[in-house]
Amino acid sequence: MDQLGPVRSAASAQGAKEGLSKAAASQKSAYARLVQKHHSGRFQSYLNHIAQKMQLEEGFSNDPSLDLDLPLRRGLVKDNPVRNGINLHSYSPVRTSHLEQPLPGFENDKPQSALNRCSLKKNAIVSPGGDVEVEEDYYVYQRGAASGLLNVSDNLGGRASNSLRHRGALQKSSGSDEREEEDMWRKKHKKRGRYPANTDTAAGHLLTEQFGEDVLAVNARKNSHLSPGQTQGGSYATVPASSDRKNLNKPTRGRKKSIFEAYMSKEDVSAGLKRGELIQGPLRINPKKYHEAFIPSPDGSRDIFIDGVVARNRALNGDIVVVRLLPRDQWKVIKPDGSDKETEVTHESDVPEDMLGTCVPQETAKGDAQSPDVIIEAQFDDNDAEHGQDHLQDMLTDDIKKLSLDTGEKGKAAGVTGVHRTKQEDGPKVSDPRLLPDEFLQRTAKVVYILEKKHSRAATGFIKLLADRNSELFKRCAMFSPVDHRVPRVYVPLADCPPDFVTKPEAYSQMLFICRIMDWKEDSNFASGQLCKSLGQAGEIEPESEGILTEYGVDFSDFSSEVLECLPQNLPWVISPGELAKRRDLRKECIFTIDPSTARDLDDALSCKQLPDGNLEVGVHIADVSYFVLEETALDKVASERATSVYLVQKVIPMLPRLLCEELCSLNPMQDRLTFSVIWKLTPEGKILDEWFGRTVICSCVKLSYDHAQSMIDSPGKVLSPEELPPVSPQHSIAEIQEAVLNLHRVAQHLRKQRFTEGALHLDQMKLSFTLDQESGMPQGCYIYQYRDSNRLVEEFMLLANMAVAHQIYRSFPEQAFLRRHPPPQTKLLKDLMDFCNQVGLDIDFSSAGTLHKSLSETFGADKYSRARKEVLTYMFSRPMQMALYFCTGILADETLFQHYALNVPFYTHFTSPIRRYADIVVHRLLSASLGARSPIKMEKEAIQKQADHCNDRKMASKRVQELSADLFFSVFVRECGPLESEAMVMGVLSKAFDVLVLKFGVQKRIYCNALPLVDFHFQKAGKKPELTLLWEPEELEEESVSQVITIFTLVEVVLTADGGPLKYSALLKRPSLDK
Repeated sequence: MDQLGPVRSAASAQGAKEGLSKAAASQKSAYARLVQKHHSGRFQSYLNHIAQKMQLEEGFSNDPSLDLDLPLRRGLVKDNPVRNGINLHSYSPVRTSHLEQPLPGFENDKPQSALNRCSLKKNAIVSPGGDVEVEEDYYVYQRGAASGLLNVSDNLGGRASNSLRHRGALQKSSGSDEREEEDMWRKKHKKRGRYPANTDTAAGHLLTEQFGEDVLAVNARKNSHLSPGQTQGGSYATVPASSDRKNLNKPTRGRKKSIFEAYMSKEDVSAGLKRGELIQGPLRINPKKYHEAFIPSPDGSRDIFIDGVVARNRALNGDIVVVRLLPRDQWKVIKPDGSDKETEVTHESDVPEDMLGTCVPQETAKGDAQSPDVIIEAQFDDNDAEHGQDHLQDMLTDDIKKLSLDTGEKGKAAGVTGVHRTKQEDGPKVSDPRLLPDEFLQRTAKVVYILEKKHSRAATGFIKLLADRNSELFKRCAMFSPVDHRVPRVYVPLADCPPDFVTKPEAYSQMLFICRIMDWKEDSNFASGQLCKSLGQAGEIEPESEGILTEYGVDFSDFSSEVLECLPQNLPWVISPGELAKRRDLRKECIFTIDPSTARDLDDALSCKQLPDGNLEVGVHIADVSYFVLEETALDKVASERATSVYLVQKVIPMLPRLLCEELCSLNPMQDRLTFSVIWKLTPEGKILDEWFGRTVICSCVKLSYDHAQSMIDSPGKVLSPEELPPVSPQHSIAEIQEAVLNLHRVAQHLRKQRFTEGALHLDQMKLSFTLDQESGMPQGCYIYQYRDSNRLVEEFMLLANMAVAHQIYRSFPEQAFLRRHPPPQTKLLKDLMDFCNQVGLDIDFSSAGTLHKSLSETFGADKYSRARKEVLTYMFSRPMQMALYFCTGILADETLFQHYALNVPFYTHFTSPIRRYADIVVHRLLSASLGARSPIKMEKEAIQKQADHCNDRKMASKRVQELSADLFFSVFVRECGPLESEAMVMGVLSKAFDVLVLKFGVQKRIYCNALPLVDFHFQKAGKKPELTLLWEPEELEEESVSQVITIFTLVEVVLTADGGPLKYSALLKRPSLDK
């Protein structure tokens, strides 16, 4: 959905629906004459400026498609505005990449008989926020006249998404830097008589009444040489990128123009990949700048840039695509000195596709973020996926994109916000990329083929009527506007919509729907699809949660009867004598679980027994899920497809039926359960003397929570009373259990120290948890989850078991082992991070994972400021990290690629959570076969790798859903309980804004200077360190203005406040006190 800014008047909206009003018609001749004679003078100057503004927009807060990319080296307006791509109907002055040629026109989607009536009809659509969206009916003059119009209407206004999962946590406030820049331009040109008087000053949009459609008709006839292909409205209209320049001037009379290139054939793609002419990789679309997309470079250098929707060629986020590099003269120019680099480290939901791992579910179940074998890996599980390798401190912005502002303008009266001066740094002066060295360039490409459609092709959004009730399209279709602007707008059949939608569209303005994209033709700006389901009101937790699950392809349907038939039918289920005879009986041993207090899927247990020789027998016991999930059954099929349980804040979407998850496989206390065990003989210092793997039967004696275990660790001399613990098996005393916990803790401390001495890395990021109202399910409170010694105890032994099993299955099946590797950090981002640390005076050793961990551990003190600075750096250091991946050893020839960078071990796998991860079930089958307990696994190495790839995809989606669920609950919490105050630390400084880490809640927000009551502010570089100086308005007339300097690691106080949208909130800086 696109936002026009402040809503037009009712009369304006009605005019958009019904055609030109009389008032508009009366302006026709006068305005047409004005346009025809403005070849020079003030109005041409104005049009030039608007064109440049449109071209130099960096952040399309709404329309990913308006990615104008030709270098802006010459003036735009020559003869008339239409020839130069200016649509005077409405506009939102923004900056985008480049423009020097006319843009394509509109999809020729009307019967030929209608083409002579008008050049263009607009469908005004009222969005849920009350904003008017203008959408084209995509008709082209028979001569191709209107095809040359650049339609920049409400979609450039930057519709603020109504859902955090799509717009992220860092939305621009009403005082964005672009708008502030526009306001300053308006003031300057109004004084000179260059700015039209009838403007909407609140949003900076020219009103529709100012520029009627008739001026388009007057000028369109002069532009029959322009080609169609651009539609205006919507979150996804298309504009050609640099790769499409050659097609712009082809005649289009009498035929329908293809907007997108046809895909290459499979044979040509295969041959091109083999010859190295083509490159494949996962597509990552920037959710904040929707026209930007990236794929990883095969050599690990800077990501390959895909500029624009046309270059993206109908691929969606996450798809595996094949691209062809564009010629060098079309590569992106970057600045070498960092003067243009955003020090932006934004919240996960705002930029990167699943990298930070900052949000974890409430303790409703043992989720990824709290289970010990995942904590060590969570922050390495995903790329900085949305911004490519140019983000972090060194987010390099195209030199050509920057608009040179008049820095001489100064605020002369208190209360004038957004007046600023920016010290400009020199970048490369050469505009031709062919003359620049590689270090100043980023390769660009276009998509020529989609190898695999990883994106679910499902989206949540809103439906709207088309405004032209007389059109054929109106009678057949409605428009679906997705909340995620990386997804195109979609035509859906009216038959899919509610029966009274046509007569009562306003009743559905805030109703969320699910749409599934079915097709997207080469000659269509919009996709076509089917409306699947109505979810409920936007902003409510359950509809939003269901939308998140659907968009990320999470199967939350009930298990089929065919699947349930695979479960044991005779209940209560008991272990047969025959099965008992095959296993080592450990039911009399002191074995217990340690989990979150509300966990119900208990898949791991621990034991620790003192031996006569002073050593310890330590066991890790994991639920034998593979006993119940047999290969090639319906149950196995659905488990392999789901691949993981998905943890929302309020609930869990299980991988397996609850009979297995919560009963037969869950290691519940005082119940016999089938397990796989790894048992070691260890010295008290953690040295391994002996190791045993095998199938076992256990009976857990107690279900401990992390709190219970922590109380034992904190008070080792105190024996807890029965009232302080859950029910304990009569076969074991509380003192015995407590002694085992303490012994495990002591050994875990040695193991942990040894791991980090040998070079492991752990980035311990803040994780947000919630307390929920038991009746309403609404968040009552939120807090940073505390990771304590009891968590670390479990973590160490899960890691030890995973490493031991990895060695065991690789020794037994070197071609079929299912392992997990973690590649080293991305070279380019790591270099950027090193440069940043040098700039701010931090001595960090990046030579290895171990030295990086040591630097983080030893550089900072224990005071509040030092702790906050360490949190900020932890977020920054996570960005260069690549995600850990499952893989089949038979696919990778080089054994050095098996290594896990963060753990600094040669072999690692996942064995300890088979209830919630299918990867662990595969590993259990391999382990069982290695012990001779079953026949070798039936899957070939290629099939194992395919399953590994699928597990990687679903793990990434699960992690993203988990984070978006936390985002959803936090935004609801701010809405219901805000405003919220907190200390924050500055993470990055831009010329007109700065990013902060909100320390109380672990969220990251951007604060805009022009949203603050400032007299003035200015940006400069102190050496290489960016610095903003804010001059606050006096609270009282007689007081002086307060000056505040903002730089990296500045501690500030912020207030989080709900905004207009149901799930939108912003951060404002608190005014500093006079004594500061």
